Amino acid sequence: MFLDACRSFNRGELSSDQLRAETVRRGFNNVIDAFHVVGSSDVPIRFFHDERATAIGIRLTDEFRRLMADTQADSLAPEAEARWRLVETAWNLGVPSRVLEVKTDIEVGELFVTTDATRRVSIVGVRDALNGYQKGACFYCNQPIIIGRGESLDVDVDHFFPRRLDQAESFGGVNIDGVWNLVLACTECNRGPGGKFDLIPHIEYLERLNLRNNWLIDSHHPLRETLIAQTGATEQKRASFLQQCDQLAIDAIPSRWRPASSSVANSLL
Repeated sequence: MFLDACRSFNRGELSSDQLRAETVRRGFNNVIDAFHVVGSSDVPIRFFHDERATAIGIRLTDEFRRLMADTQADSLAPEAEARWRLVETAWNLGVPSRVLEVKTDIEVGELFVTTDATRRVSIVGVRDALNGYQKGACFYCNQPIIIGRGESLDVDVDHFFPRRLDQAESFGGVNIDGVWNLVLACTECNRGPGGKFDLIPHIEYLERLNLRNNWLIDSHHPLRETLIAQTGATEQKRASFLQQCDQLAIDAIPSRWRPASSSVANSLL
């Protein structure tokens, strides 16, 4: 297996040239077979057809061409790199990605891990890590956002339950900066005229947050274990956790918010 060759290389049993040769020979077999699998089943849209048995290659579909022509095409590379850097960080630290404890630095919009009391390892920007699970749209108004290289200044990392709650005694012990509570929002929704600021989102968005977190977990995203540790091991526990947070939040800040355009706001995931 290709992974066996990778492990042999890590143990010093294979040279770089030998690993490259194994990559050419075996590296893409599992990738191609698993590409369209999300969770436990294939996605309905295919971006290529596997014709290696007859044509020694793959044939791209029209869906792939449409994807690359879409405004979100520039966001694909940063998102894929974000996933890889999460996994690569775990490998470099010598731990399975499933036990990687990812933390958030909101001030710089970055995910990081700590290896001991003094050493911090930066991984990737929060925007790149979260964008794909919002379908390239603002979490609240559903308008397109683009997280391409150098194009993320009009996209905010927003606390679904506002950071102000960190000062509320009833919210003590809840990791308000956890990735479970972070979404991407356009600047108009987050801090424009009539924006969210420190208000609590309308209850309909709680289900959207729950869906987003479950999708990250079910797709075996490298943030999976971090989200489970922060919100619960089962869908029922995660839903209950968010409901409890919502009740505590509305008790502390009794005012809900939604974008002015309700027709757009109701177009939830």
